Amino acid sequence: MISIHSVNGYMMLRSWHLSNILQLATQGFCKHFVDYKIDPCGRLRDQMEMAARTVPANIAEGSSRHQTSYETEMRLLDVARASVSELENDYLNWLMRNDAAMWHTDDARYQKVKNFQFRDVPLLTQNCLAEISEYLLAEYTRFSVFLRADDSIHSACVILVLCERVKQMLTAQITKRLADFKEEGGFTENMTQERLAALKEKSTVEGDPVCPKCGAPMRMRTIKKGAHQGEQFWGCTDYPKCDGTRRME
Repeated sequence: MISIHSVNGYMMLRSWHLSNILQLATQGFCKHFVDYKIDPCGRLRDQMEMAARTVPANIAEGSSRHQTSYETEMRLLDVARASVSELENDYLNWLMRNDAAMWHTDDARYQKVKNFQFRDVPLLTQNCLAEISEYLLAEYTRFSVFLRADDSIHSACVILVLCERVKQMLTAQITKRLADFKEEGGFTENMTQERLAALKEKSTVEGDPVCPKCGAPMRMRTIKKGAHQGEQFWGCTDYPKCDGTRRME
């Protein structure tokens, strides 16, 4: 089984699954409806397909950075969420340019799409690329019964509901990562703590002083500017968080 934060762990994320289905749905929508008559320069199609592509791409990249940088992971997840909003706006504009509006949330069609249950991803083995692509194609086929190749208004509304679902998942994912960061700290913070612990152990052995403010080990520093340029002093290793100093004996 592939761990959720292994190299390909993003493949286990539901947000990544639905964002891939969103990308496939957008590509199908553009193929059927955004032709050269409506979009002679191809800019709208490029924009919609690129926004849809950015969502699973950033989820995958962010998940892959989980172990080394919570900050980068959350930033990439936020970019993915923003891309969904961008795509959502294109579909809303499509409806309005065709004198149509989005379904209300109590509309039976809205509820069917919102409550559609995607199946769980199977346990992935070393053949994960083949297995995940087969799974996504099967789930897209199941979901595509809501889409209509002859009705852009209906299809746009269906995809808008899917956009909402993906955004909600990404928001929950970002919130969870933020809570984890507050609880565990990130890679950089943990590395800093390891470094300070090593320095403290070293300073204890070598008899170096500890910071009078925070108790962290101190190291020799040299004044670079001013009237005392060149003079040495003890400075806290946790600078700039702590500005504790000691005079050299």
